[in-house]
Amino acid sequence: MKVILMQDVKKLGNKGDVVNASDGYARNYLFPRKLAIEATQQNLQNLEIMKERQNKQKELEKAKAKADGDKLGKSPLVITAKAGAKGRLFGSITTMEIVSVIEEQVGIKIDKRKIELPEPIKNLGEYKVKIKLHPEVHGEINIMVKAAE
Repeated sequence: MKVILMQDVKKLGNKGDVVNASDGYARNYLFPRKLAIEATQQNLQNLEIMKERQNKQKELEKAKAKADGDKLGKSPLVITAKAGAKGRLFGSITTMEIVSVIEEQVGIKIDKRKIELPEPIKNLGEYKVKIKLHPEVHGEINIMVKAAE
């Protein structure tokens, strides 16, 4: 029996796949748990419409990520922190602080896990930090760390 998977099913397929399953497995396991629906002509048409919507949504997200990346790359972000005499910071600048500065100065909300900071910033100066805005879009921001007065 051909079925359309509504969720990922281990050893069978991923959401949206049309697969062959035995009749008993489909009727007794997949259908009652709403893991799959029967692959009728109407359901296949609905699947195509759903996939088109998802592709459009992904394209919109990618375009928004590119726009955000352009907006982030334009001007450097300024972070002020307490520093010692030789430019060494008391503490460090972490991804959480970078996220709050981006939200405050640029107005873009980004998850802290998307910022690729190899190690916390511990000195004054300028730094380039990479950000994963989308699986296919990466941005780079300039961060200028200045001493607080």
